[in-house]
Amino acid sequence: MFYYVDGTVSVLQTGLAVIDCGGVGYACHASQNTISRLKIGTKARLLTYLNVREGIFELYGFIDEEEKSCFEMMIGVSGVGPKAALSILSVAPPDRLALSIITGDEKMLTQAPGIGKKIAQRIVLELRDKMSKEQLEGASAASPVAAADLSGGVNHTQEAVAALMVLGYTQAEALHAMKQIDTAGMEADEIIRQCLKKLVKQ
Repeated sequence: MFYYVDGTVSVLQTGLAVIDCGGVGYACHASQNTISRLKIGTKARLLTYLNVREGIFELYGFIDEEEKSCFEMMIGVSGVGPKAALSILSVAPPDRLALSIITGDEKMLTQAPGIGKKIAQRIVLELRDKMSKEQLEGASAASPVAAADLSGGVNHTQEAVAALMVLGYTQAEALHAMKQIDTAGMEADEIIRQCLKKLVKQ
């Protein structure tokens, strides 16, 4: 129903941002990641997700496509609702969240209030299964920058490619962005951040 709201930030509270659009204030539930990048009195555009349950309409706002993509994937996991997804995104921005899923880092997810070990394990299991070994091997074969000896495990560039795919980018887009940076000596999280900068500019 709503793709985005574009207006002036009028209220910022924990978990909530109100965007004034032509005199109408849209209350958007938002992660701390999004709220920290907003300022009262300035213009902002938030991508939105409308959650409807038992006659209640709740609008969720996101600072970028990556955050919205992560949110939508998480609420698709059994037992993970919108509030839980926002809680996770408040402690783990999209790049860190995607890497946590790919590497099976449940501890990162349990740092979010209300997220226990079982829910964290379910998120990692269900979302990581979407990124098959064949896709990772395909990334290796598709570009020298992602090539590695898989017998020794997935390397940082492969983890980065997989994480970017979790964020909604295609393998081709991830590899194209990676070709534009020097990944030598970089950890996976830094590779992801640098690639996202390139992808946003495209």
